Amino acid sequence: MPELPEVETIRLTLEAKLIGRTIIRAEVKHPKMVERQSPAEFIERVQERTIHSLQRRGKYLLMQLSGDLVLALHLRMTGQLTVEPVDQPIATATYLILQLDNQTELRFRDQRKFGKVFIYQNQAVPEALAKLGPEPLSSEFTLALFQERLASHKLAIKKALLNQEIVAGIGNIYADEALFVAGIYPGRPVDSLTAVELKRLYDAVRQVLQEGIAYRGTTKRDYRDGEGKPGSYQDKLRVYGRKGLPCPDCQRPIAKINLGGRGTHFCPYCQK
Repeated sequence: MPELPEVETIRLTLEAKLIGRTIIRAEVKHPKMVERQSPAEFIERVQERTIHSLQRRGKYLLMQLSGDLVLALHLRMTGQLTVEPVDQPIATATYLILQLDNQTELRFRDQRKFGKVFIYQNQAVPEALAKLGPEPLSSEFTLALFQERLASHKLAIKKALLNQEIVAGIGNIYADEALFVAGIYPGRPVDSLTAVELKRLYDAVRQVLQEGIAYRGTTKRDYRDGEGKPGSYQDKLRVYGRKGLPCPDCQRPIAKINLGGRGTHFCPYCQK
């Protein structure tokens, strides 16, 4: 699933292509993609709206539209968003098309059909968005806030990092990478972490997310940016997806376990 760095990269690569454009036609080819309203209602609300800005909240891409509306898109596992000329052949598994006023189309392709879109008024933020935790790269995300968000939890630290209500935008890849950088075993209970360890983890979370954006995201399989290009952070990963390969620090084999239903990569020697 695209995580914060991937969605942010998509936002950055689509921004110049979308801002100021007007949606003149919409087509929904997979009705279940639309949440909170029927496809017909969605189409009626989105057509003839001008795109004012493109923002990100956690793993959601938010398109600010005229009429005080927001179009939210969640890519889930295999979603891809690109802007293509109207006369370019439509790729298979393209289930949402927004035609723009300059002979281009925003196309949402999704092989697994898990992606979601919905529209809401700015003043009526849906619960799924309202419950999200702070943005880990924002100025408000201080060490004190990070400690406060974790304070009432006793679950494993890896599970805490994946909880979008604690911190928004972190997924499996960047949780594993941050925990390795911080030297913390993924199964450690949150309440067992010292102040020094929490500071290391706070810094590590911000570091790996910034790295992910700098390298335009991680492409292990389906992820592409808004121009259809793969990311390159997969070439920089320290532990994720590297089971059995040498740890970059101690050269011993990287291990993989199942933690809370998620494959978890770590170094048994550097993250005891």
